Amino acid sequence: MGKDVSASDLLAANDALLLCTGATRPRDLPIPGRDSDGIHFAMEFLGKWQRRQRGDEISPISAEGLDVVVIGGGDTGCDCIGTSLRQGAKSIVSFEILPQPPEARAGDNPWPQFPRLFKVDYGHEEVAVKWKEGDPRRYNTMSKEFLRDENGRISGIRTVTVAWTKDPANGQWKMAENPDSEKTYPCQLALLAMGFLGPEEYVKYFFRSHHCSNCLFSFQLRHPAVGP
Repeated sequence: MGKDVSASDLLAANDALLLCTGATRPRDLPIPGRDSDGIHFAMEFLGKWQRRQRGDEISPISAEGLDVVVIGGGDTGCDCIGTSLRQGAKSIVSFEILPQPPEARAGDNPWPQFPRLFKVDYGHEEVAVKWKEGDPRRYNTMSKEFLRDENGRISGIRTVTVAWTKDPANGQWKMAENPDSEKTYPCQLALLAMGFLGPEEYVKYFFRSHHCSNCLFSFQLRHPAVGP
């Protein structure tokens, strides 16, 4: 697209375009210490490893011998856990700010909504088998600060646990920090896997430059509040 087929050709041949190029622009975590070395977005970590696996001459981000913290759950977070394990990480912990999901559908999660259920994927299971310490996920955990050593590399993450309560007036969930819950986790490699904000900016700007008023990203269909 843009090389073999131009945007102008696509627009001329169709009444509307649905762009399903993926949502790869990551959500960041702007807390103190974010500029420390050793903090990477999940797709940077996974992408470089996959390129190395297929034979590209590239230096991957290695978890070998390191305490790894994956911030965020979901499939991407699980892939970070599994890849870190295969690279020879010293330890692996995953933070999730939300509570542990239920085993069965909750009353506010009826069909046909996507089921928000607790599941154990391959990465969680493999870590539990290797270190005999159970599931690596820590729910209701919020990162407060990235700590770093004298060389500017991340050395730990200061966290607190949080509690969620539903406002009976409007049904919205509210988060509050639990008092005296601070804990510091050792960490020399932090992987940010907190979801994505939409497609890469250059894809949107490419079609905007061709005045595409009928272009819609698949990400907008699933997240209508996200603008083009």
